[in-house]
Amino acid sequence: MENFEDNQQQVTIQKASKGKQFIATVTGGIIGSVLTVAFIASPYSEQVLNKMNLETISQAIQKFEAKDEVKIDSNTQTVTAQATKGDTSFNSISDMVETASKSIVGVTNIQQAKNRYTSQNQTVKSGTGSGVIFKIVDNSAYIVTNNHVIEGASEVEITLENGQKTNAKIIGADALTDLAVLEIDAKNVSNVLSFADSSTVRAGDQVVAIGNPLGLDLSGTVTQGIVSGVDRSMSVSTSSGEWDLDVIQTDAAINPGNSGGALLNTDGQVIGINSLKISESGIEGLGFAIPSNDVIPIVNELISKGKITRPYLGVSLTDLEQIPAQYLQDLPENITNGTMVTNLNPDSAASKAGLKVQDIIVSFNETEIDGASDLRKILYTQLKVGEKVKIGVYRNGKLETITVTLTE
Repeated sequence: MENFEDNQQQVTIQKASKGKQFIATVTGGIIGSVLTVAFIASPYSEQVLNKMNLETISQAIQKFEAKDEVKIDSNTQTVTAQATKGDTSFNSISDMVETASKSIVGVTNIQQAKNRYTSQNQTVKSGTGSGVIFKIVDNSAYIVTNNHVIEGASEVEITLENGQKTNAKIIGADALTDLAVLEIDAKNVSNVLSFADSSTVRAGDQVVAIGNPLGLDLSGTVTQGIVSGVDRSMSVSTSSGEWDLDVIQTDAAINPGNSGGALLNTDGQVIGINSLKISESGIEGLGFAIPSNDVIPIVNELISKGKITRPYLGVSLTDLEQIPAQYLQDLPENITNGTMVTNLNPDSAASKAGLKVQDIIVSFNETEIDGASDLRKILYTQLKVGEKVKIGVYRNGKLETITVTLTE
């Protein structure tokens, strides 16, 4: 029996392009009428057809059927997303799912563990999740999944939609955003999924989640729902610290093993990567996906660099509500928010700038902070390596400002 990954589960959503059915109907009606009239005009049908600009009609059809999907720059190989427009190429949700499922894979985390009877190392399957094939370059196919699906793995095994298994190389992973990129041989890959523009997603949009709930025995499971909310923020604990993850909320059923799978719009485009769900007694239909617009820059950097480069302070932090009162006696009574430096790397930029253990940070980059999560958000999203940041700290009851030049 496999142990199923169940720490976090993901949801992916895509927005259906507006007006597609209307355009399809009107366009089909106009062109259909022209051709019908032409053939009804027998015996002059051949002459009428010869006079028609069939090339123009063909171009019109292609224009309405064209969709701006994932674009891959031939020089940089970076992935981008654009909103879809025009007529969908799918006649039904079933047709879309049949195509999209070819790009959804099973991801098995294999780790080294000691056999308690022999004390020798052996490989064990520690969990399963899902992944999305989003790009093929030369002989390589790239898969995006959750970091927590593959974290700690000595090997990663991919199960394709047809049941074929292959080993994957971990290109890069990022714990804070809970994303990872894998690489496999492209010889057996027949389809990739494109990313939609998640900024266009609205509450009420119809979405489909595809993944492998409870392991590979139920691989390719499809659930349907709507976007329940956008611009949500969820506090999560990661191996790199606490983080506020921006997510899309959906009521499409998400279960252990769905992590890393796709949340799709009705055009079969990925609007998010399933990552979280709230699983408590009496709570149903609360799943969350990392928006595609947040996924794209991370996967591009992981592919190009193998890691996410962020500024580094070199401090360990503990928020004030977790600090015993005796350590806060010198703090003014009106200061209730902030975070204390509890450990400091002596070689770090913060240490060299004069920051000390037990300093209480109350502002960062001239912005008041509630705690460590706020500090990390500013550090990782607003600042770059080499920039200077002003840190407001209380030391011995007095407010001081320390300027730190950020390093990698």
